[in-house]
Amino acid sequence: MQGLRAIIAVFRTAFRNRDLRRLELAWAAFNSAEWGVWVALVVYAYTKGGAVAASALALAQIIPAAILAPILGALADRYRPGRILLAAYSVMTVGLAAIAVAMLLDAPSWVVFLLAPMVNLAVTVPRPAQSALLPAVVRSPTELTAAYVVGGWMDSLAVMVSPALAGVLIGVGGPELAVAVLAGISLAAALLVVATPGTRPVADAGGGLVTSVLGGVGLIWRNRPVRTLTGLLGLQFVLIGALDILYAVLAISVLGMGESGAGYLNSAFGAGSLLGAVLVAALVGRQRLAPTLMLAIVTASLALLILAVQPSVVGALLLLALAGAGRMTFDVTGRVLLQRAAPAAILAQVFGLLESLMNVGLAIGVLFVPVLVEVSGPQSALVGVAVLLLLVIAITARQVWSIDAAANVPQVEIRLLKAIPVFAPLAAPQLESLARALKPLAVEPGTVVIREGDRGDCYYAIADGELLVSEGGREVNRVRRGEGVGEVALLRDSPRTATVTAVTHAQLYALDKEAFLIAVTGHATAARECERVVGEHLARSAATLT
Repeated sequence: MQGLRAIIAVFRTAFRNRDLRRLELAWAAFNSAEWGVWVALVVYAYTKGGAVAASALALAQIIPAAILAPILGALADRYRPGRILLAAYSVMTVGLAAIAVAMLLDAPSWVVFLLAPMVNLAVTVPRPAQSALLPAVVRSPTELTAAYVVGGWMDSLAVMVSPALAGVLIGVGGPELAVAVLAGISLAAALLVVATPGTRPVADAGGGLVTSVLGGVGLIWRNRPVRTLTGLLGLQFVLIGALDILYAVLAISVLGMGESGAGYLNSAFGAGSLLGAVLVAALVGRQRLAPTLMLAIVTASLALLILAVQPSVVGALLLLALAGAGRMTFDVTGRVLLQRAAPAAILAQVFGLLESLMNVGLAIGVLFVPVLVEVSGPQSALVGVAVLLLLVIAITARQVWSIDAAANVPQVEIRLLKAIPVFAPLAAPQLESLARALKPLAVEPGTVVIREGDRGDCYYAIADGELLVSEGGREVNRVRRGEGVGEVALLRDSPRTATVTAVTHAQLYALDKEAFLIAVTGHATAARECERVVGEHLARSAATLT
């Protein structure tokens, strides 16, 4: 019940803002169209020419996106992101509508093959445009955090729900009905952002894009740990690309589920991914991540091997869900480990390159499967993908283990934050991120840490020592390890309400205002705990003054 209330509170925070509500609903529609159309197009191609045709159609979408994604993604930095978002949704709608008409008129399959890249190119634009636009639309750090949380939930749900919806529509009226409905959903996304407020671009529209991209790739290549982890994370998209073809092959040719079965198998993988995302939250704060990372990809590989040996409808659904959970666990733990290992100066470039590797991995998987299907059958394709993953993880295991051992994890800071009530409800990834933002501060007895009436710019977590809190020269409280000071001015955006002085030698950790507000106000339980602490502080002050 408490979890449900927290979810409702996050949605309420995001949807109070009308512009933000429109953006989030458009985002949900876009994700639904994106995931559903992939299933519909693969099924269409498979019915026209088997696995080879399905692979060719997938490559027709992937290759242009892989080449042009960095340029298209940068458009939101150089032009008004709201207009770019509208243009992307509109192009996607036109492309889907044209494909639906071609299918309904039974046009030659090459017409669909020519139109498909238009859709996938449009898909590469909304994510960076959405990221650039959100900070300009929200009215507070709380809304920004809630917007990202809601967007993430919608993205995850789309992976599970949209392929199933496509499967139902394909079963009722074929791929053409599915694409037509998805075109309508994409049109809804475009209409929702028509009234998005205009915002200025966040970067100069000048040159230098190619030079910047090549420079970032060079830095990453010269850093062996980063290079290894980035390559490993890119590998998972080989699995996803392969499965995108195998869903149709298994459903139609092996399991007898019909064309709609491809959507159901895809949804099973998505359901497992959601489960993995829930489970991994308890793991990513651990000191060592390499064991979990390796176990996750081995689990996904073994699920595919078992499915190859004993294919059945129920088994396929369960095993693909297990593979999805393993893949998601691998992705999250790998990204956290990469964040720990990568120098801060190139972190943004690292994750930018990782997005580009996604399309490369998808292309490899799409190319890999038809060859194996044609040579030795669908089961062999499953075995081939599983063996490829196992071989790569075996080759890189020692290096990944070494990277994990050398990675700096702020365990002391994480434990301190867990002991402070306002941070205790936060998930492990948030705690680790906050712990990295803490700045150590040693103070001598008599040092004034906070002065009454000053502007509030930091929160202070107490790791050791004792501090005295006074108002108007009168003592109101003493705070020690596992407590913190400074939250009232940050939450109320007001001057400091008290003076805080070190009584003994003290070890503090400072957290800047923005990081503090985003962390505690974006989490319903943490926000309530923070308000409780502030209420107690104000009540204590009132009692002292009377």
